[in-house]
Amino acid sequence: MSEFDLVIIGGGPGGYVAAIRAAQLGMNVACVEMRGALGGTCLNVGCIPSKALLESSHHYEEAKTHFADHGIKAKIELDLKTMLARKDKVVLDLTKGIEGLFKKNKVTYVKGRGSIKSPTEVLVDGKEVLKTKRILIATGSEVMPLPGVTVDEKKIVSSTGALELSEVPNHLVVVGGGVIGLELGSVWRRLGAKVTVVEFLDRIGGPMDAEVAKQFQRTLEKQGIEFKLGTKVTAADAKGKGVSLTLEPAAGGAKETLAADVVLVSIGRKPYTEGLGLEAVGVKLDERKRVVVNSHYETEIKGIYAIGDVIHGPMLAHKAEEDGVAAVEGMAGQKPHVDYNLVPGVIYTWPEVASVGKSEEELKAAGVAYKAGKFPFMANSRGRAVGETDGFVKVVADAKTDRVLGVHIIGPDAGTLIHEACLVMEYGGSSEDLARTCHAHPTLNEAVKEAALAVLGRAVHI
Repeated sequence: MSEFDLVIIGGGPGGYVAAIRAAQLGMNVACVEMRGALGGTCLNVGCIPSKALLESSHHYEEAKTHFADHGIKAKIELDLKTMLARKDKVVLDLTKGIEGLFKKNKVTYVKGRGSIKSPTEVLVDGKEVLKTKRILIATGSEVMPLPGVTVDEKKIVSSTGALELSEVPNHLVVVGGGVIGLELGSVWRRLGAKVTVVEFLDRIGGPMDAEVAKQFQRTLEKQGIEFKLGTKVTAADAKGKGVSLTLEPAAGGAKETLAADVVLVSIGRKPYTEGLGLEAVGVKLDERKRVVVNSHYETEIKGIYAIGDVIHGPMLAHKAEEDGVAAVEGMAGQKPHVDYNLVPGVIYTWPEVASVGKSEEELKAAGVAYKAGKFPFMANSRGRAVGETDGFVKVVADAKTDRVLGVHIIGPDAGTLIHEACLVMEYGGSSEDLARTCHAHPTLNEAVKEAALAVLGRAVHI
């Protein structure tokens, strides 16, 4: 029987970062992971492989459609096998890198399925017992199933299967107009597939700023993606060569069928809490099967904590990392804090979409008086120079105090640009603070400065 100060169940972004931080704080730590590779869904079958394919497919499309604009002529041919192999190597290198970090920080890596026997005991594969002072649940999330549709990871795939298609489908139907569906739909559209997105809501992007969502949809439509909004999938027949989907209006109405070679089911994710022994030790779950924790990430059972996708808040890898650090620092007597309002969200299509803080719709609903400033990349010098002029930056600030309440970007490198907004908001900065910060010229970041100037009614370049 091994004894530890902390045993973490789950080696994803939240779990492995928490393990390293806890070790830095002097704890004897074990991390139990059942996948056989560290990094969780994000690194193995989520964030990282999808971004690798997004990058490769972006290069392919640029070479096919835009190189000539720069005076570059080339014969372009797709080698999908090599593209997928590159993606796999990126994943392998990073997972091995985490193992190296564990060794460096003296974290014990235990391969197997972890479950809770008692507040001081973790079972591995139902046999080995790890004795511990504290337990941290960091098991992440899994794919949300769609009633009436059975995923076989061949013709009807989850995001995992969509990363492994051996050939480009003629017609890919994506069920769900959220982040994962739009990213993976973009990959296969660039590589030559016809892509149709079926979304239950009357808009894509879920809770994102409505103006950004409209621009986003128009941009994706220009790229060739088709949308069926306000529509639900009620059945899927995969008996033939392809898949026949049964659709009907979300509000009710006549049914229709839609034929596809491959269907990607991407309607969201749910917390991975089954099989952990939570009920037996008295850990409470909410109505969405999330672990209930207090402000210190501790459950009602003393010594058992939880972070990341299994608790409330956005299901994002970087949020899980912040949770993990905060949880173990709290265990060590520090006073950390994570503001979920300042967790940025990014969609890595092209152009990218990024946001942090409140949208105009949220502020209106809350009765908060605000001012908004917007600046298009069409008027940005760097955007013009590199040929990336789609989209805009929007800064939303309190009408009285000028404090920045939200920033929303659709455009080139939006996922990078959003972070100066995060920093300003973290320190309670104003739109004037953003506007008076000197930005190098010519850069895409100048669009953020100009949007902040627009809040004050004095944008220079529009």
